[in-house]
This record gives sequence, C-alpha cells and structure tokens, in this order.
Amino acid sequence: MMRTKAKPIRLLLVDDHQVVRIGLRTVLHNNQGITVVGEAESKAAAVRTVKRLKPDIVLMDVRLPDGSGVEACRDILASHPTTRVIFLTSFADDEFALAAVLAGAQGYVIKNIDSSQLIQSIRTVSNGQSLLSPALTQRALERLKAGPAQAGPVQTQSLAPQEERVLALVAEGLTNKEIAAAMQLSDKTVKNYLSNMFQKLQISRRTQAATFFHKRQA
Repeated sequence: MMRTKAKPIRLLLVDDHQVVRIGLRTVLHNNQGITVVGEAESKAAAVRTVKRLKPDIVLMDVRLPDGSGVEACRDILASHPTTRVIFLTSFADDEFALAAVLAGAQGYVIKNIDSSQLIQSIRTVSNGQSLLSPALTQRALERLKAGPAQAGPVQTQSLAPQEERVLALVAEGLTNKEIAAAMQLSDKTVKNYLSNMFQKLQISRRTQAATFFHKRQA
C-alpha cells in the first residue's frame, strides 16, 4: 500500500528586516515539509498577504514598522481563524508573551533558537499543538476572567483622549519609546499618561491595561 505524502506546511514570514527574512527562508524553505509561500515586512502587508496566500502558519515578529505583531495577529485571526501564528522575537519578555496569548497566538519563541528547534516548533503548531506554556496560558485566562481590577468608583473615571490612544498602543505591545514616537510625544509625557491611566483603572501592569482594552472591545 502506498503512503500518501503529507501536504507541505505553508508558511508566511513576517519581519521588517530583509536579512532576517532571507535567513529564515534559507533555513526553512523546502525543509522537512515546510514551504515558505511568501514574506511581509509590515503589519499591513502581513494582513494583505495572509488574505491572498492563506498560509497555514505565520511566523511573526513582535515589532513592525507600522504597528505591532500582536495587533497583526488579532487582525489575521479575526479574518482567518484557521491560520496559526507563531511569534519569533528577540524579546524574552513575559509581558509580550502574555500579549501574544491574548491575541490568539499558538507559539512564542526567541530568535536565538537553533534551526532544528525552530523547525520542530513549526511542525508542533502545524499538528494542532501549542508552544505556549500551560502556566502562561492559565495566567492569560485568569486575567481575562478577573479583568484588570475589581469594580470600584475609581475605575469608572473616563480616560482622556490621549490616555485612550496610549491604552490602545499599550494593548498592541508597544514600548514607551515606541508610543512616544507614534504620538510625537516625549518619553516623560507618555509615562505621565500611563501613570494617570493606571491610577484611573486601578491597575499596575501593562498586561492588565491590554486585558482591559481587549475586554472592552469584545
């Protein structure tokens, strides 16, 4: 009886650095059943390319020139729920990892991973499994259930328009410096907006702010 050859895993690379994309394509294309079907260098290009190519997996950087990979992940999964997203990033940051979980990603790996581990990670996610630790996933679920804070009189204070913009950018996974650049403000001004916003919402961490934003959007 002849064995049916498995369909290749169709992969889209999303990174704003061409050298990184070239390196990944060299390592991954036609290796152990993986086919790189396309590349994108920005959030907007990633969303467009997923719509056009319908890849099985998107290997996504966290930081992109026109937004964040977290935001791109949410947009992609909203339109293409069967696509699976793995974040490949140089930031071993618990805040970013939690934001990835909240956005619906199935994996979060660091760029110093060796090629064989990366290939295995892609195959694992392609087989329907998650690379995210159970503890991290549980924390994300607890955040979503509990909300950013207990209901109280202070939480009902409305945010100023600029605070709302900062909140949205925090939810996208941007750093203070990136928020300052996006809003054409100083780092100090962004810190002041964050401090005021945290006080109004009775929260103390950026992931709590992201959770609050996503729950409100639901």
